[in-house]
Amino acid sequence: MQPNRRLEVILNHINQNSQPQAMQQLVSAHVSSVVYKKCPDDVVIVCALRTPICKAKRGGFRDTHWTDLLTVALKGVVEKSGVPAKAIEDVQVGTVLAAGGGATEARMALFAAGYPDSTCLATTNRQCSSGLQAFVNIAGAIKSGQITVGVAAGVESMSQHGFQNGVGKLNDKLMKHQEAADCLIPMGVTSENVAEAFNISRQIQDEFAASSQTKAVKAQQSGLFKDEIIPVHTSVNTSEGEKQITVEEDDGVRSTTIADLSKLKTVFKKDGSTTAGNSSQVSDGAAAVLVMTRAEAVKRGLPILGKFVSSAVAGVPPNIMGVGPAYAIPSALEKAGLSVADIDVFEINEAFASQAYYSINKLGIPLSKVNPLGGAIALGHPLGCTGARMIATLLHQLKRTKKRFGVVSMCIGTGMGMAAVFEAE
Repeated sequence: MQPNRRLEVILNHINQNSQPQAMQQLVSAHVSSVVYKKCPDDVVIVCALRTPICKAKRGGFRDTHWTDLLTVALKGVVEKSGVPAKAIEDVQVGTVLAAGGGATEARMALFAAGYPDSTCLATTNRQCSSGLQAFVNIAGAIKSGQITVGVAAGVESMSQHGFQNGVGKLNDKLMKHQEAADCLIPMGVTSENVAEAFNISRQIQDEFAASSQTKAVKAQQSGLFKDEIIPVHTSVNTSEGEKQITVEEDDGVRSTTIADLSKLKTVFKKDGSTTAGNSSQVSDGAAAVLVMTRAEAVKRGLPILGKFVSSAVAGVPPNIMGVGPAYAIPSALEKAGLSVADIDVFEINEAFASQAYYSINKLGIPLSKVNPLGGAIALGHPLGCTGARMIATLLHQLKRTKKRFGVVSMCIGTGMGMAAVFEAE
């Protein structure tokens, strides 16, 4: 039983006439004073960085190998933090589409980034939440005492790898089970299913998408992403040959209006509502998060960006996979002893406007708290990278605005949602 829930039960036995509001105040005080006190074994983040996110096949990373992006991210967190690579015991890399799970090439990228052979590495794939899952894996290893210092990363090149890379030869027997077959429904079709099932209009989706772009444009123009972005020196192939470039900002951000978006044709259903404009962009990018115990951070004299509080995964029907955050977020909040009202910033992945809006609306989250710098509709969604990227964006935003609690969440193909709660310092 969670500590705050246990206290509530005890209080209820002591005084059956206690007013709910008074009880909640006592529970909240318990949560604030006990659950969130600083402990030496807290799992803390000392550095969180990412590459820019670029449009797949058209953007600045269209000719960049995914391991080059991963190398930049892995090197970036040790250079920025000053923590030597030899101190990092394990690295988890979230990636979805790379052949063989990307394990061999990711290990090679680790060495290219200057890490010693004593640093271990594994890749993980929970589809769109892979970057967050990599973080939770490292956090769990630290909390259980297996390691003291680790890096959680995420990477994807959707320029190099299509969705077919992520699915091998299928067993025909599985197709006889309806939910198993539903795992193969195109993600855009699941978006249409959500919109139809929960009456989310094209107008609402376009308004949501336009807002995401507007926020991202403003944030980019104000330089709000600079604290989290590592410039990448790379090359692109042009009609005049190979050209050396430096990519310093996300290249999918664009000014748009609801009127502009309303002119776009639907993609997945003739009379549907999901368009390229109210869906996430397919993208390339990488991110890395340096994690350790509080005691280790204090010993090294490192500033702490934030503390990991809780996480949760929730299963939902595959044909409406986008509703996952509506179920994962409450579970993560319950484990943290918090409510929606306690959270200052929600980073919710905008796989599609339909599913993001549904989850936000179902949970009663004020739109003003959601993706204040824009989301995946504007920035892009490099599958394995997204979870780690969102951690970086969230923690820097909380620090900048001097807010306390934040949530990262996303839906997951095949029918799941994942969420994690963080506390800024």
